[in-house]
Amino acid sequence: MNILWDFDGTLFNTYPAFTETMYKLLKPEIKKERIFEQLKISFSHAADFFGLSEQEIAQFKQAEKALSPGLKPPFPYVEEVLRFASRNVIMTHKPRNEVAAILSHYGWEHYFSEIVAGDDEFPRKPHPASYEYLHKRHHIDLAIGDRELDILPAKMLGIKTCLFQNDSEGADFYLIDYRQFSEKVVPAFK
Repeated sequence: MNILWDFDGTLFNTYPAFTETMYKLLKPEIKKERIFEQLKISFSHAADFFGLSEQEIAQFKQAEKALSPGLKPPFPYVEEVLRFASRNVIMTHKPRNEVAAILSHYGWEHYFSEIVAGDDEFPRKPHPASYEYLHKRHHIDLAIGDRELDILPAKMLGIKTCLFQNDSEGADFYLIDYRQFSEKVVPAFK
């Protein structure tokens, strides 16, 4: 099985660190849970929702880049799915150097055949160009993401989809935890 992965919120539990970083920019009466909810939609959505200025957006991005990879851990049991797959690729809006730093920190570079990053000049999701590129090169069987935005391009290309920790309609499979992968997803590919 060849899997296309989203990065933030799918492979790595980055949103708690992002939430904490944004919380420091906002008024203290704004609850972290509310920040998390908005960030899960997208960073640009959260920035608009909370009315961040260009300066605050730049501050957030600088602070986020400075965060230790240790504050962005992989989700439990995701490594077992990576080992199971015949091939893994990543499509993320995150800059390549940040992806490389996190993968290197955890010693996970060897799991991925290819990475399409935010600075590779593909249109942003949900445009399917990056997925189409990866599908042509690697014959993708399944796309896994934590947001509807992550599965829409795969659906356009007829690729099976899986939402992680998200019950939005439209995915072929849903996982709350990667321990469920062999039970819920694998049988559909046998």
